[in-house]
Amino acid sequence: MPTRVYVPAAAEDKILVWTMDAASGALLRQADVPLPGGPSPLAVDPTQQTLYVGLRAACQMAALRFEPGTGGLSLLGTIPLGSDPCFISVDRTGRYLLAAYYAAGHVSVHAIRGDGTLDPEPVEWRATAPKAHSIHADRSNRYAFLPHVGASNRILQFIFDPNTGRLTPNTPPMVVPPEGTGPRHYGYHPTLDCVYFDNEQASSVTAYRLDPASGTLEPFQTLSTLPEGFDGPNTCAQIHITPSGRFLYAANRGHDSIACYKVDASSGRLTSLGQQRTEPTPRTFGIDPRGRYLYAAGQGTGRLAAYRIEAQGTLQPLATYPAGERPMWVMILDQ
Repeated sequence: MPTRVYVPAAAEDKILVWTMDAASGALLRQADVPLPGGPSPLAVDPTQQTLYVGLRAACQMAALRFEPGTGGLSLLGTIPLGSDPCFISVDRTGRYLLAAYYAAGHVSVHAIRGDGTLDPEPVEWRATAPKAHSIHADRSNRYAFLPHVGASNRILQFIFDPNTGRLTPNTPPMVVPPEGTGPRHYGYHPTLDCVYFDNEQASSVTAYRLDPASGTLEPFQTLSTLPEGFDGPNTCAQIHITPSGRFLYAANRGHDSIACYKVDASSGRLTSLGQQRTEPTPRTFGIDPRGRYLYAAGQGTGRLAAYRIEAQGTLQPLATYPAGERPMWVMILDQ
């Protein structure tokens, strides 16, 4: 089964598609799929038949069908949105699409129809706070969290109903980290009840315990994403954990690096492995489904940098590839 890498080039209104060589991590350009409207965040349904794309310039959401065996994409349709989505995800059943809206300070949920298209009328269109940044359901598909950066500086805690798609504020409804933290993106550990948030303003990663009975978060560790002594400007972007749960990575914009961590298999605590320099302004990156390679897209150069994930969790640079103007997401799928 081939592995493919999808990167939307927002300023060029297209999605770039590569096929990945599993033995070397090398990429072969497969297709450029035109998609007007500034394609940015990506999400895929659990069966990997449909790709969802937030069109930020057009304030729309697109649904595209994967073309079997080719890596190509065909448009199923678009729906209008109340604002431009900065993050999207599909729940564990594949029935609902969740989205966070940075500019509008909202969260939405849309039902996914049987043919993969979206119901234009949202199940939820809920005001939260300015600069909402990401949302996705946990492993149980019962809880979801919505971090906000900047002055909002909070993580909203929701109970998610997988039967209706509705979001209900939990008790308590939010976690408020120390001033100036700015939680941005997060990832769930694949087996432990731990959730890891990277903090945009604080340039750090915070590990939280997730109570599986209540769906609430409790912080237990925070580590910097930067090397000791660095005092230049920096903000964190995306965060990802390997499928095995052994390693965690977070992107630094300013220091222009990927911060690397080892994850303790029993406690979930992190140990810093240092930083790997990468392309300027690494807003987005992705890890292949077997946790062997990491690909980071630099908005400053429009290039995609490939790395091998070594046995100890550090990154070994391999090659760089042209990724278009303003690459906004990296999604890697076995197809």
